[in-house]
Amino acid sequence: MKKIFVASALAFAALSVSPVVSAPAFAQAKAVAVADVRAAAARSAAFQTATQQIETTYKAQIDQQQSRGQTLQAEINVLIAKYNEEAKKTPQNQAALQAAAKAVQDKRQAAQTELAKISAPVDLAIAYVEDQISVRMNEAIKAAMTAKKVDLLLNPDAVLARENNVDITDAVVTELNRILPSVSTAAPAGYQPGQLVQQRNQQLMDAARAAQGTPAPAAPATGTPPTTR
Repeated sequence: MKKIFVASALAFAALSVSPVVSAPAFAQAKAVAVADVRAAAARSAAFQTATQQIETTYKAQIDQQQSRGQTLQAEINVLIAKYNEEAKKTPQNQAALQAAAKAVQDKRQAAQTELAKISAPVDLAIAYVEDQISVRMNEAIKAAMTAKKVDLLLNPDAVLARENNVDITDAVVTELNRILPSVSTAAPAGYQPGQLVQQRNQQLMDAARAAQGTPAPAAPATGTPPTTR
């Protein structure tokens, strides 16, 4: 069951952390560090506990997906073997070869659709967990930077060479555990992946407009517009 969460842990949901640093800011920085925020999120206590809860809550779906996936792959392999047999024939029957190729493609697409339907509750729960962590990540990063007296933080991928002591990923994990010790795995009705991050970003934009004295965009009009003659 651990395999279900490998992709999520390695490619965590997009975190709302700006990677853009201007040249003057970089030049003026007194203390520079790096942190892998995706790794920090995946290593956090909230994420680790949540994945264990999801594995327990959705064990039936996870087991069904794995079992059904093996069955479907075996069926696909049979179709691939038939395609290979057609491809080896001399002369080739192009109509039969194309039909065999289409059978493989159609089976793969159908299998993906079926497995996605089985895993939908699991995927939604994981997305909700990631979303909750993402909206608090900036707080954890800022707290870690303050604790380590860092005024410029970079993504490790943007650095060619560094010493190990400039990596503050562990500090980000520590702060994230303090700020968000746990999350819910039960997505509310109507929840869409990324919704919490979008709402938080909208709140930040509204706050920025309010600080500048700029009114927020008017909500779309509802109801029937008046008729004119």
